[in-house]
Amino acid sequence: MSQFTQQPQPQQPYAPAQAPGTHPARNGLGIAALVLGIIGTVSGLIPLFFWLAGILGLIALILGLSGRGRAKRGEATNKGVATFGAVLGLVALVLSVVGAVLTFKAVDDVVDEIKDSAPASAAAKPAESGGDAAKDDAKGTAETLEAGDTAVYEDGLEVTVSAPTAYTADEFAIGHTKGNSAYTVSVVIENKGKEKFDATLASVDARAGQDGVDAEQIFDGAVGEGFSGTVLPGKKITAEFAFDAPADAENLTVEVSPGFDWDADQWDLKL
Repeated sequence: MSQFTQQPQPQQPYAPAQAPGTHPARNGLGIAALVLGIIGTVSGLIPLFFWLAGILGLIALILGLSGRGRAKRGEATNKGVATFGAVLGLVALVLSVVGAVLTFKAVDDVVDEIKDSAPASAAAKPAESGGDAAKDDAKGTAETLEAGDTAVYEDGLEVTVSAPTAYTADEFAIGHTKGNSAYTVSVVIENKGKEKFDATLASVDARAGQDGVDAEQIFDGAVGEGFSGTVLPGKKITAEFAFDAPADAENLTVEVSPGFDWDADQWDLKL
């Protein structure tokens, strides 16, 4: 009787069992800190995005420090990444502060420039012969001045308009209508400021009567040239202007604008 020897069967390999107490590395905080730190730092280089740099920088700093804590406890393996993310978060915070300062300073400069370019307002200075009522008007800015009153601007410029005088235009005059009356006024601009004044920019207009119809300026050989040249500090310039008004007009409203940087003022003149 023969005997058979049974061959041993090869054993199937088994996967090594996971060592007890080990967990996969939790590197998410460090990676997030690095990404947010990079974005925050780039945003901080643009002054208008200082707010975004501040938010992302703060989050990156917190996540980076938390990631370092995980690495120290052995829960993460990217301590360097977390540290770099925290550093970038701190850099983004610094850039956000610098960007905020630059932005607010730029806004303040624009506001100051707008204020400086605003037209200068004038206060009323009554004629020396004015009574108590005229002196009371001089306490504030007057909407309408009277003959001989002076508009005083903040930069030292002063404008005075005289009382109207009847005028006879010559036969070749431009702007005068037959049957209407003509009047001249003397306008004096005195420069009491520290800068030169360009008188060529000054304009003088008028309206006549109760209805305020336009009083056309008259040009002839004697009047109509207007202002020209530059007025030095401490000097003054005078020009005569003639206006055409209806025969029944009882008043002439003269408006003088020294230039684009000054408010126009009006004089109510009795005819």
